[in-house]
Amino acid sequence: MSAPAMGTSRTAHTDSSNKKKKGPGTLATAYLVIYNVVMTAGWLVIAVGLVRAYLARGSYHGLYYSIEKPLKYFQTGALLEILHCAVGIVPSSVVLTGFQVMSRVFLTWAVTHSVKEVQSEDSVLLFVVAWTVTEIIRYSFYTFSLLNHLPYLIKWARYTFFIVLYPMGVAGELLTIYAALPYVQKTGLYSIFLPNNYNFSFDYHTFLILVMISYIPLFPQLYFHMIRQRKKVLGHVEEYSKVE
Repeated sequence: MSAPAMGTSRTAHTDSSNKKKKGPGTLATAYLVIYNVVMTAGWLVIAVGLVRAYLARGSYHGLYYSIEKPLKYFQTGALLEILHCAVGIVPSSVVLTGFQVMSRVFLTWAVTHSVKEVQSEDSVLLFVVAWTVTEIIRYSFYTFSLLNHLPYLIKWARYTFFIVLYPMGVAGELLTIYAALPYVQKTGLYSIFLPNNYNFSFDYHTFLILVMISYIPLFPQLYFHMIRQRKKVLGHVEEYSKVE
């Protein structure tokens, strides 16, 4: 973009100032940097825990138990991201962020934690690995972006690794919910049956089935949205490289 003419310099300066005001302030930026650094470190702890447990056991079965506590802690910590959007220090959709965060928190607590029998399922490891790699890249991306020093490798990984990790995570989540269904139906977990004083009933087993069905329309939309974002963010760089 060419430099503005003399007569438009004030307008350009005003526009530039307005754009700066839309971003987070100094304190908010410092807080977000600390938050993202802590979350990056937390998911790195989970990654190291998985590797150490695998090397010690010589098997990938049951690795969930080695990282259960930090997984619950840092996945629940992502709830703050909804607050960040709500107060305006992060310019993202509250609804979309809330859906993405709550779905993982739900799977962590309302399925994996609540139905002990599924914790040894290989499907749990499938989504845990997918989440771990995704979050290390994502929080690193946010950290360096806030510091205005984003390495291309992290940028590329942010918009490339999801191609495999997203379907991998979704497969693990669906298989884990499916594995939980018999135990939920048998125990009546979180279900409310009639008659009761509130004249209200809730079948958690049916609710989980509906959750699984909801993946059918939602997954393609989110996946292809990321594909479009990848073309938008990385496309011009790849085209420029071809010209060079």
